Order: sequence, then structure tokens, then C-alpha cells
Amino acid sequence: MSDIKLEFVGKQVKDMYGAYVGKVIGLVTDIDGSIESVGVDCGSIGLKQLLYEQLLVQGDYVIFIPKWRMEAQKVLRQKSLTIKRVKALENLVEENDLMKDDAEVLHLIYEKRLVDLENNEQDVINALNSRLQELDSQSTTIKTIIFDAKLQYRSNDIAEDTYQQINTNSIELLDRITLEKDEITSFLLRITQPHVEAPTVELEETKIESQEIIDEVSDPAPISENINNNEKQESAPSEDVQNDETESNWLNEVLTRDTA
Repeated sequence: MSDIKLEFVGKQVKDMYGAYVGKVIGLVTDIDGSIESVGVDCGSIGLKQLLYEQLLVQGDYVIFIPKWRMEAQKVLRQKSLTIKRVKALENLVEENDLMKDDAEVLHLIYEKRLVDLENNEQDVINALNSRLQELDSQSTTIKTIIFDAKLQYRSNDIAEDTYQQINTNSIELLDRITLEKDEITSFLLRITQPHVEAPTVELEETKIESQEIIDEVSDPAPISENINNNEKQESAPSEDVQNDETESNWLNEVLTRDTA
């Protein structure tokens, strides 16, 4: 068995926001030996097969990356690269007018690609908005559970310790939902911007960001702290840009892993 396969088997799977998904029990491979999907024991839910491209091994965990996030990042990256090509082409024509006829053909190709990307963008935007609706529905359900637990506690149907446990667990789940909603909103803003610059992939930054994510999911109570940190960073735009670039870098590695 290859080293990459051994990295998966037996590891716990968590999503990017710290929620436990399950445990890897095996792999499904193609005829050439490449990994297609990973079988995860999700307890009472049963066995789930997660696509290999949505998984990232870090330390003792396998991190599950939501599909909406990968699609959004992919669109941003493709749009940015295409815009850069168009700008570079225009600069070449300005420097050498003799290239105008040849450049015009390429320019039309890139313009068509931008139109196609706009259609892809709309699909991604619809998926992001759909996910936001799902998270809003989950938040409403969780708040109902909290309120019902409070009523049970006030009417002496449950002990205070039980109520506190329900309240604590529910708030942690709400924090994770808030974190995901904030990230979706951020992607929506970036996608709707007329020009998006994609950061250059740097291996060292990728390793740092990946380690930060695994530190977060390993921490018993990381979500609230992360949200507070995000609120503080809003007052420092330069730090926000650096964090956003680092985040994009490690995910770009995941997006390009199969084609490498």
C-alpha cells in the first residue's frame, strides 16, 4: 500500500469548521491505482464516500473541504488568470503594434472564456446562496432547541447541568455555522467584484495555513476565538489581505493536486 493511502486509513475526518464527520475505513481506487474516493464511517448515518479532491490530510486528521468552497475558489482563480492574460496581451500590443492582428485572435478567445466564466459564476453564486439558506434553517432549528431546553429547565423537567450542556453544545454549533456563513458571504463579495486578483501559490504559506486549520480543529473551543479574532482583524485591512491570500494559496494546491 502506498504512503498516500496509509495517510488516510484510520484517521478521523473533520470539516474545516471543526465538526466531526467520521473515521476513514478504506479507499476506492481507479484501475491505475489512483484514489477516487474515501469511505468514511459516519456512525448512525452510515458509510459516506467523500471525493478525494475534497480531502486534505494534515497531521492526525483528514480535513473535508466543502464542494461549494472549492468551486468558488476555482472560479475566482480562473477568472483572475484570464484577466491577467487579457491585460498582458493588451500590453504586448501596446509595445509592438505589429502583433495586433495575431493578438486579436487570442483576445477574442479570452473574452469568450470570460463570458463562459460569468455563467459558471452564476452557478456558484446560486450554490452559495442555497447553502446560506440551509445554514439559516439549521440556525433556526438550533435556536428552537435552546429555547425549548430553557423552558424545560425553568419547569424543572431537566436539571441545570443538562440544560447547560445543551446550551453549550448548541452555541458551539451556532458558532461554526456563523463562521461558514461569514466565509460564504466573503466569497460572494469577491466573486461579484469586477476584477479579482488571484494570489500566487507559495508552498511555504500553504503549509503554514494547513497547519493553522488543523490546530483549529484540534482545539476544543476554537470557533468563538476565531470569530473574535476575525472581528478584530476587520480594523486592520493589511492583515486581512495577507490572511486571505494565504487561505487561497493552500486551497489552490488542493484544486491543482489532481492535475499536477
